[in-house]
Amino acid sequence: MPAAARTATAIAAPLADARPRRRTDKALEDQKRAFLRLVSHELRTPLNSILGFSEILGAELYGPLGAPQYKEYADIIRGSGKKLLKLVNQVLEIGRLEGLELEVGPEALEPAFDDAIASVAGDFTRGVRPRIVGDEALPMVLADPWGLRTVLTHLLHNAALFAPDGGEVRLRAEARDGYVDISVEDDGEGVEAADLARLMRPFEQGQNALVRRVEGAGLGLPICDLTCRAMGARLQLVSEPGKGLTARFRLKAAPRA
Repeated sequence: MPAAARTATAIAAPLADARPRRRTDKALEDQKRAFLRLVSHELRTPLNSILGFSEILGAELYGPLGAPQYKEYADIIRGSGKKLLKLVNQVLEIGRLEGLELEVGPEALEPAFDDAIASVAGDFTRGVRPRIVGDEALPMVLADPWGLRTVLTHLLHNAALFAPDGGEVRLRAEARDGYVDISVEDDGEGVEAADLARLMRPFEQGQNALVRRVEGAGLGLPICDLTCRAMGARLQLVSEPGKGLTARFRLKAAPRA
């Protein structure tokens, strides 16, 4: 075989090998998403039945259960079922968001902040309170309404859990150079800088005692990250031990009318 032909064959061979591999990778991703949808559906159907049955037992709709422990057990079943249902929904959300692009349009931040705070009101316990920082009117951004509220809700939930007793969770929106930096800050124990990248991966949690004692599967931040990417943004975490954690993402400012 001539040298030129051997060279052409040598160059073409790896390219030919790469093309099927890319198709295989895409097929595997499609199979993974299909599997997640199937498992989610098969789990959510019986879970909803269990939740409904436990509520009937807890309310004694068909008569008294007898021993008071039965109502307590029904409440435990309902609480455990809700936690598992939340996990299933989050796993499905991770699969749905991978590679997704959301349509963005002008969105007001003030109602989005208010909606997110209201949705996690139950998390603000131990005297922890939210505060929107800044006296000026909040700017308009280019965002997906659902995506913006999803990110804010998850970030507020995390910040409320890790804030110290009587602490504060701050929301900021700062406009600069055609963009708006949105941040959620807490004054908790913070995490090591080496942990920050790992916290963005599904099912990962920090290593300090405060993080370990908080229940959860570690899916909130990955969902935030994927949702930000779907809106053309990036989620950034800034923290160090003893100085809390700041979660920040940048959106384009909406053009003025």
